[in-house]
Amino acid sequence: MRRGALVLLLGLAVGLSTHVVYFRLHRPAGPATLEGELSWMKSELQLSDAQYARIRELHEESSPRLRALASQVAQMQAEFAAFEEARRTSDRVDFVEFAQFVQARRTINAECLESTRQLVQAAAGEMSPAQREHYFGIVAASAPPRLPAND
Repeated sequence: MRRGALVLLLGLAVGLSTHVVYFRLHRPAGPATLEGELSWMKSELQLSDAQYARIRELHEESSPRLRALASQVAQMQAEFAAFEEARRTSDRVDFVEFAQFVQARRTINAECLESTRQLVQAAAGEMSPAQREHYFGIVAASAPPRLPAND
């Protein structure tokens, strides 16, 4: 009886370990990664392997520029937080400095929008008309609301 229970427990432990290891190794990439998002695009838009490879290449080519812009946006957010903290503590506003900050933010936002638009257009150029229509529907649904021009 003891021997049978031991064999059963050992078999259960090996089976459970194999199950966990298998599914950890074959887990799809997380959706927050480029790989995960591209895999999702491939399945959602039913891209061929050639389309997927080209779209992946486009994303990898644009990645350094988009990362640089993201870094600039983060820097601008930090500068604005420092500017706001100085305003609260000193009860003084340097309107010239604030106007320069707003202009720099507008410039970076425009660069971000243009870089993203170029990537979306390039990716769409690799798709069939039906895929492109579906893709633009997804992109339009996930786009942030447009801000007034006098931001």
